[in-house]
Amino acid sequence: MRTIGLVLALAAWGVSAQDEAPGSGAAVYDQSCANCHEGQAAKAPHRTFLNLMAPDAIYASMTSGIMQAQSAALDDDAKRAVAEFLAGAPIGAFDPGAVAPACEGDALTFDWSDHPVEHPWGMTLDNRRYIPAERGGIPRERFEALEVDWALGFPGAVRARSQPGIAGGAVYVGSHDGTVYALDRETGCMRWSFRASAEVRNAIGITNWQGDTEPQVNPIAYFGDLIGRVYAVDAVTGEKLWMTKVDPHPNVTVTGNPVYFEGRIYVPVSSLEVTTAADPNYACCTFRGSIVALDARSGEPFWQTFTIDEPPSPTKENAIGVMQLGPSGAPIWNSPTIDVEKRRLYIGTGENYSSPADGNSDALIAFDLDSGERLWTYQATANDAWNVACMIEDKTNCPEEDGPDFDFGAGTLLAITPQGRGLVLGGQKSGVVHAVDRDTGELVWRTRVGRGGIQGGVHFGMAADDQRVYVPMSDFDDGAEHLLPARPGLFALDLESGEEVWAHPAPDVCGDREFCDPGISAAITVTAGVVIAGHMDGWLRVYDKENGNLVWQMDSTQPVQTVAGTEAAGGSFGGPGAVVADGRIFINSGYGIYFHMPGNLFLTLTPPTAEPSTAAAESP
Repeated sequence: MRTIGLVLALAAWGVSAQDEAPGSGAAVYDQSCANCHEGQAAKAPHRTFLNLMAPDAIYASMTSGIMQAQSAALDDDAKRAVAEFLAGAPIGAFDPGAVAPACEGDALTFDWSDHPVEHPWGMTLDNRRYIPAERGGIPRERFEALEVDWALGFPGAVRARSQPGIAGGAVYVGSHDGTVYALDRETGCMRWSFRASAEVRNAIGITNWQGDTEPQVNPIAYFGDLIGRVYAVDAVTGEKLWMTKVDPHPNVTVTGNPVYFEGRIYVPVSSLEVTTAADPNYACCTFRGSIVALDARSGEPFWQTFTIDEPPSPTKENAIGVMQLGPSGAPIWNSPTIDVEKRRLYIGTGENYSSPADGNSDALIAFDLDSGERLWTYQATANDAWNVACMIEDKTNCPEEDGPDFDFGAGTLLAITPQGRGLVLGGQKSGVVHAVDRDTGELVWRTRVGRGGIQGGVHFGMAADDQRVYVPMSDFDDGAEHLLPARPGLFALDLESGEEVWAHPAPDVCGDREFCDPGISAAITVTAGVVIAGHMDGWLRVYDKENGNLVWQMDSTQPVQTVAGTEAAGGSFGGPGAVVADGRIFINSGYGIYFHMPGNLFLTLTPPTAEPSTAAAESP
């Protein structure tokens, strides 16, 4: 049995080490909550999501939030017990006030001359994760001497996976407990904080404004949370402007970053029904991925287009007589790419959750930006229907196709080759990079880089400049048998041909360290002649983009003094990559989920003021 699947299945089934004595959190949940949160109520978040929320967020929803009426019959002790049971942590473990001191004086002032980048996940709308040297502000030779400028620790957190937004002299970042922070860029003090209903794991986007003086309407910070809600918050004050649930499905989530363009926010919709399906009594599956276009100022939808045209319909009963539905799935885990010239939007999809597998899973898809109409579809892997039941002993709900679960988890990239051809690039969990023509969706080249696997291959994000595409390879050791050897590391491919230019295998410095792995799961960033890559072993490494040679590295798992006067330490890098702006690198470290090293560290790095002598990269 694969351990990752077991963890997910236990979450889906509600298995807990706590007993169900009368008055215990487990007993109260079973009696008062389970009827809605085990998949029976259409709009109630499934237990899977509740297990990933902070205990005080669950408690607040019952005492003053959307669950107040449903929880009215419970006394305060029962509400606390349920919250702590579901979250697996005591109330008070998450303390936003302990993150950073409050700003005072000039540190509170919004700098109207400091405009944001348009798209924080990919830095630009084309999603190439390329930051021009003049915007980043760190010359190539200065990457050899980076030092910690200031750091932040998220109390009680085991993962830190929100990519920061940069604007107005501030840094905006989300957290495990759902708090979004606006921090002064120079000192790390807190301008404001805002609490979402659940974990904010995607990037924080900031809308732009005209000129260098205060406009009539403040810019907004926008982001999604773990239970499928998208928020707009005043970027200057932290006041909530609106909140929209993008899909009524009980398993819906927003993992990719919502993207702002011309007054609309484009939201990728995914779900964790793939996990819920591990329960043989669950009627798998009813979710289908989609893109939703929202009005940026009101949150009202313009259009929603699904990756699968028709809703799932009954197909056949499973081995214990529970009706199955399909086709389902094809979630969009990644951030959309905007093609301004063609007025198109590109995404990549995941697997089908149930049989029959159709032509929309593991695919790159183009949509019309204004209407949501689908323009073309390129399917990379056919017949991929899979859910967590395929990984555990009881495979009752495993589709007959049984995987291989080769999502496009990473965002697509739009790049123009030296010969002027527009390519949509997709890195797949299979370990293969696909380049298709942006006008037709026809395959131009396809290159196998790694072995691939359930957490293998390209996991969160490639990067590209005008000549090459840079490919991070996870090839995580998932305990499964594979035909090819693992190939974790960083690779460069020629943009025109897809041929490999150089390869830098990841060093294995894990030894006997628990949950350590050498590969690169997190998204990478290219700027000023270097590629910045956070590894699953907790080391942040900078590579020369011309040859792949190591320039600099740092072990983020070592304790660092934070702006709050406490210590924090990182873990595996997973999800977001580095942002480089105005002479600093901003990055989160900690991916304590699915058997990776936990951590709660937000780092800012910068070269020292004095020019360094020739510096060798630090050795692990």
